[in-house]
Amino acid sequence: MHEKPIIGVLALQGCVDRHRPHIEAAGASFCAVKTPKEFEAVDALILPGGESTTMLKLIDTFGLEEPLKKVFAAKPVWGICAGSILMADKVSNPIQKSFSLMPITMERNGYGRQLESHNAVVEGFEVSFIRAPVVKAVNDNVEILASHEGVPVWLRSGQYMATTFHPELTLDYPSPMHQVFVGMVG
Repeated sequence: MHEKPIIGVLALQGCVDRHRPHIEAAGASFCAVKTPKEFEAVDALILPGGESTTMLKLIDTFGLEEPLKKVFAAKPVWGICAGSILMADKVSNPIQKSFSLMPITMERNGYGRQLESHNAVVEGFEVSFIRAPVVKAVNDNVEILASHEGVPVWLRSGQYMATTFHPELTLDYPSPMHQVFVGMVG
Protein backbone atom coordinates (compact mmCIF):
# COMPACT_ATOMS: atom_id res chain seq x y z
CA MET A 1 0.00 0.00 0.00
CA HIS A 2 1.07 3.57 -0.64
CA GLU A 3 1.86 6.13 2.08
CA LYS A 4 -1.42 7.83 1.20
CA PRO A 5 -4.06 5.33 -0.01
CA ILE A 6 -4.92 5.65 -3.70
CA ILE A 7 -8.64 5.29 -4.31
CA GLY A 8 -9.51 4.43 -7.90
CA VAL A 9 -12.88 5.30 -9.41
CA LEU A 10 -13.89 3.18 -12.39
CA ALA A 11 -14.10 5.75 -15.19
CA LEU A 12 -16.05 3.95 -17.90
CA GLN A 13 -19.35 5.78 -17.39
CA GLY A 14 -21.11 7.62 -14.60
CA CYS A 15 -20.22 10.04 -11.83
CA VAL A 16 -16.42 9.94 -11.44
CA ASP A 17 -14.75 13.31 -10.83
CA ARG A 18 -17.18 14.41 -8.09
CA HIS A 19 -15.43 11.85 -5.82
CA ARG A 20 -12.07 13.67 -5.97
CA PRO A 21 -12.71 16.33 -3.26
CA HIS A 22 -14.30 13.77 -0.92
CA ILE A 23 -11.43 11.29 -1.33
CA GLU A 24 -8.78 13.96 -0.89
CA ALA A 25 -10.55 15.47 2.16
CA ALA A 26 -10.63 11.96 3.67
CA GLY A 27 -6.83 11.79 3.40
CA ALA A 28 -6.39 9.68 0.27
CA SER A 29 -5.45 10.26 -3.37
CA PHE A 30 -7.98 10.13 -6.20
CA CYS A 31 -7.34 8.28 -9.46
CA ALA A 32 -9.77 7.72 -12.36
CA VAL A 33 -9.09 4.20 -13.72
CA LYS A 34 -10.04 2.37 -16.93
CA THR A 35 -7.36 -0.23 -17.62
CA PRO A 36 -6.05 -3.35 -15.88
CA LYS A 37 -2.68 -1.64 -15.35
CA GLU A 38 -4.42 1.31 -13.65
CA PHE A 39 -6.48 -1.14 -11.51
CA GLU A 40 -3.25 -2.63 -10.15
CA ALA A 41 -1.95 0.80 -9.08
CA VAL A 42 -4.83 1.60 -6.70
CA ASP A 43 -5.41 0.43 -3.13
CA ALA A 44 -9.22 0.35 -3.40
CA LEU A 45 -11.87 0.80 -6.08
CA ILE A 46 -15.17 2.70 -6.31
CA LEU A 47 -17.78 1.50 -8.78
CA PRO A 48 -19.59 4.81 -9.32
CA GLY A 49 -23.19 5.68 -9.92
CA GLY A 50 -24.30 5.79 -13.51
CA GLU A 51 -26.15 3.19 -15.56
CA SER A 52 -25.40 -0.42 -14.61
CA THR A 53 -26.32 -2.00 -17.98
CA THR A 54 -24.11 0.51 -19.83
CA MET A 55 -21.25 -0.22 -17.42
CA LEU A 56 -21.65 -3.96 -17.99
CA LYS A 57 -21.59 -3.46 -21.78
CA LEU A 58 -18.41 -1.37 -21.54
CA ILE A 59 -16.77 -3.88 -19.20
CA ASP A 60 -17.53 -6.58 -21.77
CA THR A 61 -16.50 -4.45 -24.78
CA PHE A 62 -13.10 -3.63 -23.27
CA GLY A 63 -12.47 -7.13 -21.83
CA LEU A 64 -12.35 -5.89 -18.24
CA GLU A 65 -14.39 -8.59 -16.48
CA GLU A 66 -11.48 -10.82 -15.47
CA PRO A 67 -9.14 -7.95 -14.47
CA LEU A 68 -11.94 -6.46 -12.37
CA LYS A 69 -12.61 -9.82 -10.70
CA LYS A 70 -8.94 -9.86 -9.63
CA VAL A 71 -9.33 -6.39 -8.09
CA PHE A 72 -12.57 -7.42 -6.39
CA ALA A 73 -10.86 -10.42 -4.79
CA ALA A 74 -7.89 -8.41 -3.48
CA LYS A 75 -8.99 -4.88 -2.62
CA PRO A 76 -11.78 -2.96 -0.88
CA VAL A 77 -14.61 -2.12 -3.28
CA TRP A 78 -17.46 0.37 -2.85
CA GLY A 79 -20.45 0.32 -5.17
CA ILE A 80 -22.56 3.49 -5.38
CA CYS A 81 -26.09 3.33 -6.83
CA ALA A 82 -25.41 1.55 -10.17
CA GLY A 83 -22.17 0.27 -8.65
CA SER A 84 -24.13 -1.33 -5.81
CA ILE A 85 -26.24 -3.13 -8.42
CA LEU A 86 -23.04 -4.52 -9.96
CA MET A 87 -21.99 -5.81 -6.53
CA ALA A 88 -25.30 -7.53 -5.69
CA ASP A 89 -25.84 -11.27 -5.66
CA LYS A 90 -29.24 -10.90 -7.34
CA VAL A 91 -30.73 -8.07 -9.43
CA SER A 92 -34.34 -7.56 -10.51
CA ASN A 93 -36.42 -5.08 -12.56
CA PRO A 94 -35.15 -6.47 -14.90
CA ILE A 95 -32.93 -9.38 -13.95
CA GLN A 96 -29.37 -8.68 -15.03
CA LYS A 97 -25.84 -9.95 -14.59
CA SER A 98 -23.80 -8.78 -11.60
CA PHE A 99 -20.52 -9.67 -9.92
CA SER A 100 -22.12 -11.24 -6.79
CA LEU A 101 -19.71 -9.59 -4.36
CA MET A 102 -22.30 -9.05 -1.63
CA PRO A 103 -25.15 -11.38 -0.60
CA ILE A 104 -27.86 -8.78 -1.26
CA THR A 105 -30.80 -8.57 -3.66
CA MET A 106 -31.31 -5.27 -5.47
CA GLU A 107 -34.28 -3.92 -7.40
CA ARG A 108 -33.20 -1.45 -10.09
CA ASN A 109 -35.00 1.93 -10.06
CA GLY A 110 -36.76 0.79 -6.89
CA TYR A 111 -38.01 4.27 -5.98
CA GLY A 112 -39.34 4.88 -9.48
CA ARG A 113 -38.27 6.82 -12.52
CA GLN A 114 -36.23 10.03 -12.77
CA LEU A 115 -39.11 12.16 -11.43
CA GLU A 116 -39.03 10.20 -8.15
CA SER A 117 -35.35 11.02 -7.57
CA HIS A 118 -34.88 12.89 -4.30
CA ASN A 119 -32.46 14.11 -1.67
CA ALA A 120 -32.53 12.79 1.89
CA VAL A 121 -30.43 12.92 5.04
CA VAL A 122 -28.59 9.68 5.85
CA GLU A 123 -26.46 9.58 8.99
CA GLY A 124 -26.70 13.38 9.27
CA PHE A 125 -25.45 13.90 5.70
CA GLU A 126 -27.49 15.01 2.68
CA VAL A 127 -27.35 12.50 -0.17
CA SER A 128 -29.10 12.05 -3.52
CA PHE A 129 -31.23 9.08 -4.57
CA ILE A 130 -31.20 9.27 -8.40
CA ARG A 131 -33.19 6.48 -10.06
CA ALA A 132 -31.82 4.58 -7.10
CA PRO A 133 -32.01 0.85 -6.50
CA VAL A 134 -33.76 -0.58 -3.44
CA VAL A 135 -32.27 -3.35 -1.30
CA LYS A 136 -34.89 -6.11 -1.23
CA ALA A 137 -32.99 -8.75 0.79
CA VAL A 138 -29.83 -8.88 2.88
CA ASN A 139 -27.91 -11.93 4.11
CA ASP A 140 -27.21 -12.19 7.86
CA ASN A 141 -23.48 -11.49 7.44
CA VAL A 142 -24.13 -8.07 5.83
CA GLU A 143 -23.88 -5.13 8.23
CA ILE A 144 -26.50 -2.42 7.69
CA LEU A 145 -24.75 0.90 8.37
CA ALA A 146 -27.80 3.08 7.61
CA SER A 147 -31.42 2.87 6.48
CA HIS A 148 -33.78 5.33 4.81
CA GLU A 149 -37.54 5.00 5.27
CA GLY A 150 -36.97 1.58 6.84
CA VAL A 151 -34.92 0.23 3.91
CA PRO A 152 -31.16 -0.51 4.09
CA VAL A 153 -29.22 2.03 2.00
CA TRP A 154 -25.62 1.71 3.28
CA LEU A 155 -24.20 -1.79 3.69
CA ARG A 156 -20.89 -3.46 4.43
CA SER A 157 -19.68 -7.03 4.14
CA GLY A 158 -15.97 -7.65 4.74
CA GLN A 159 -13.97 -5.61 2.21
CA TYR A 160 -17.11 -4.56 0.34
CA MET A 161 -19.34 -1.55 0.88
CA ALA A 162 -22.46 -0.46 -1.01
CA THR A 163 -24.66 2.62 -0.97
CA THR A 164 -27.85 2.98 -2.99
CA PHE A 165 -27.44 6.76 -2.99
CA HIS A 166 -24.88 9.32 -4.18
CA PRO A 167 -22.92 10.99 -1.34
CA GLU A 168 -20.42 12.56 -3.76
CA LEU A 169 -22.89 15.15 -5.07
CA THR A 170 -22.87 17.11 -1.80
CA LEU A 171 -20.33 19.91 -1.43
CA ASP A 172 -19.65 19.11 2.24
CA TYR A 173 -16.28 17.29 2.11
CA PRO A 174 -15.63 14.51 2.97
CA SER A 175 -18.82 12.51 3.19
CA PRO A 176 -19.02 10.08 6.12
CA MET A 177 -19.23 7.30 3.54
CA HIS A 178 -15.94 8.32 1.89
CA GLN A 179 -14.33 8.53 5.33
CA VAL A 180 -15.44 4.98 6.18
CA PHE A 181 -14.28 3.65 2.81
CA VAL A 182 -10.84 5.28 3.02
CA GLY A 183 -10.60 3.81 6.54
CA MET A 184 -11.22 0.33 5.09
CA VAL A 185 -7.94 0.53 3.14
CA GLY A 186 -4.90 -0.97 4.82
